[in-house]
Amino acid sequence: MIGILANLLLRAVVVLVGAALVTFVLLWHAPGDPALAIAMARYNAVVPADVIDVVRAEAGLDAGFWPAFKAWITPLLMGDFGRSSVTGRDVWPELLTAISYTVPLALSALLVGVLLSVPLALVATRRPGSWLDRGAVALASIGVAIPAFWLGLLLILLFAVQLGWLPAMGARTHAHIILPALTLGLGVAASLTRILRSGILEAREQPFLPAFRRRGVAGRDIERDHVAPHAAVPFVTVFGLELAFLLEGIVVVEVIFARPGLASFLVSAIGARDFPKVQAVVLVTAGVFVVVNLLIDLFYRLLDPRIGERDA
Repeated sequence: MIGILANLLLRAVVVLVGAALVTFVLLWHAPGDPALAIAMARYNAVVPADVIDVVRAEAGLDAGFWPAFKAWITPLLMGDFGRSSVTGRDVWPELLTAISYTVPLALSALLVGVLLSVPLALVATRRPGSWLDRGAVALASIGVAIPAFWLGLLLILLFAVQLGWLPAMGARTHAHIILPALTLGLGVAASLTRILRSGILEAREQPFLPAFRRRGVAGRDIERDHVAPHAAVPFVTVFGLELAFLLEGIVVVEVIFARPGLASFLVSAIGARDFPKVQAVVLVTAGVFVVVNLLIDLFYRLLDPRIGERDA
């Protein structure tokens, strides 16, 4: 088990270093002069060439690619995200403020997705092929096909403009999170419903289950001890993937609903070529993916110990 954990942690380190390097390469070689972008964002005006040269020296852009990358990643290894090239303030407090808006939205969307998908999948698999089953599959297919930005606009038109029940823009109260969470959560629920339905139906067709029934094992026990663990493996896989898609969709949804968060933080940082801020968002996002994948791998071994035996 220690060897498996060491292997997973090593892969996690490789992913984080690779994400940092690739992002730095893309920012460094992006079209335009990064020093000019930083200077214009800092002073909010067109600046003379001598000021641009000063900004270039302050940001370390005149030292070359590898010295600049080393100067950035060395303090990062000590947990220091550095200072913004535009404002000069520490990146971590500003990033933490943005995360405090994005994380509740992501968790709310995941909660909506799970609360909708599990009952829908159970209803659909109660009588496979019935109108309930076909209706659940149709709803799930429609939910997967609808883009998040279009669904968000529809929800705004219905609940904020027409009915006036919910606020559409901002994040001042708890009610402001409902429409964005529904926008993201409905898409999550659609994907989870489809995979959970397929997993349950596949688990019920396992060849060893009739033997349990002939021995008099109760159907409820079979569902709990054999069908549920089998169906949970693909469900957990898609759940982890949905987190990736959720973080991607949050950027669009936060812009639509004018919510402060990682979206506005990242968009403004990219526009200003603020390397420390962009790198901080990338590393935090990559870190979330790594942690989620580690937890999923460990959870696999709890659901099916044979997975751990194959890796041993």
